[in-house]
Amino acid sequence: MRSGEAPRGEPTFLTAARRDADLEALAGGLEVDVLVVGGGVTGAGAALDAATRGLSVALVERGDLAMGTSRFSSKLAHGGLRYLTKLQFGIAWESARERARLSNAIAPHLIRALPQLTPVYGDHPPPLTVLLEIGIRIGDAMRALSGTSRRRLPPMRRVSAAEALLWAPGLRAERLRGAILAWDGQLEDDARLVVALARTAAAHGARVLTYCEALELTGDGARVRDARSDTTFDLRARAVINATGVWADRLVDDVHVRASRGSHLLVPAASVATPRAMINLAVPGSFGRFVFAVPRSDGLVMIGLTDDLHVGADLDAPAVTVEDERFLLETVSTALQRPLTADDVVGRFAGLRPLLEGSAGATADLSRKHAVLEDRRSGAVTVVGGKLTTYRQMAEDAVDMVAARPGVGAGPCRTTQLPLVGATPAPYPSAPARLLRRFGAEAGEIAALAGDRPELLEPVAEGVPILGVELLAAVQREGALTLDDVLDRRTRSGFVADWREAVAEAADRLIPTLVPG
Repeated sequence: MRSGEAPRGEPTFLTAARRDADLEALAGGLEVDVLVVGGGVTGAGAALDAATRGLSVALVERGDLAMGTSRFSSKLAHGGLRYLTKLQFGIAWESARERARLSNAIAPHLIRALPQLTPVYGDHPPPLTVLLEIGIRIGDAMRALSGTSRRRLPPMRRVSAAEALLWAPGLRAERLRGAILAWDGQLEDDARLVVALARTAAAHGARVLTYCEALELTGDGARVRDARSDTTFDLRARAVINATGVWADRLVDDVHVRASRGSHLLVPAASVATPRAMINLAVPGSFGRFVFAVPRSDGLVMIGLTDDLHVGADLDAPAVTVEDERFLLETVSTALQRPLTADDVVGRFAGLRPLLEGSAGATADLSRKHAVLEDRRSGAVTVVGGKLTTYRQMAEDAVDMVAARPGVGAGPCRTTQLPLVGATPAPYPSAPARLLRRFGAEAGEIAALAGDRPELLEPVAEGVPILGVELLAAVQREGALTLDDVLDRRTRSGFVADWREAVAEAADRLIPTLVPG
């Protein structure tokens, strides 16, 4: 492929047959330069970074791509306003810079400009509004310095109460003085970003093995179990990068992580009068903390987020607690004409953020800085902390530590301007809008999978936005091996129970060979 061009076609396809071939080679003793453990956004980013520096790479993930935290984010590529309110200028700048790289070159097909509306009511303390506006203006300066144009993300402005109600008709009009209108980045789908990273890494030679769990780091690789065949083997690697997030300390004893739970609710857009902008509300008594209601492209509005210490050993299936749900609904309802109740909620999800262990205070106050640490026993490099928007920098720093070792022979980092699969401007205006949003330049190819069955370009059921061809693409090119992979990671139908049931029925017809789990 030419420099600056997104990879396309069969070299990017993740299939069961390709996985089997890669598994056979690695289990047979093939040694790689770098083994990446973890198939979330940071792990996939590290695999891509290492592969594009000329290193041989294997990535192992005990479940599916984006199985954990990376599918449960707030789906924002944001500039770090909350960090500015806490005077964390370094993290805010890193966020703004990486947002620019994502939206300008890496994945412009997956990033949208998101208007953010912060309503100002008569009973709000004026100093809070002033401080918020100062923070937004500093953020706008960082936007300009990062290379994001005003055309992509317009500058902040104050709007009247009448205009605020045009952006968000469901706002409570009583005592509404106006609003602050700012802009940030919204990610179409976090799991799609991870899949695009993994496919792009594969196009550059990385071997991607899902459902392969690293049981132990051995110093010259890892002991790995293939869940599909229930066999164990030694995967040989000259260096190991541990990118397992909140599970990092299971492989490396010296790493100490605290899990912060972010809870989110999904409601039909009509229940909040179909807003055109994200509604942003400061949490009373907690400066720099916000609850928001974000309109999505699938007809839903996402309400989030809490930021609390996750208590308990279960990291695999975090749930939205009753207390979190009540807090989110009550807080967002303070600014709505029609308060929301639990009956409005059609979906819930919670994700765990890996934060470096700090003081005993609330996780909302822990730093979002990432760290790259080297294990004295195994030599493994662990990357932990950070957030989705800054995944690329985290990956670069981890591979830099490996590249600095004698005899590695890695080239310089290439990922700052490297487009992912689908990133080239899409020349398919006739493709369904959903395919254009989710597949970018591949939208025409995905539409063509319908062949002489035009019904596959229609929603699989009434009221469900997922198209039949998406199910075929999930298996034929995106590495889905199980029904859950299709439902919960590739199409995201698992967000809403009724959607999941309808898509499962469609998958049973279209791809009956998929195993259930």
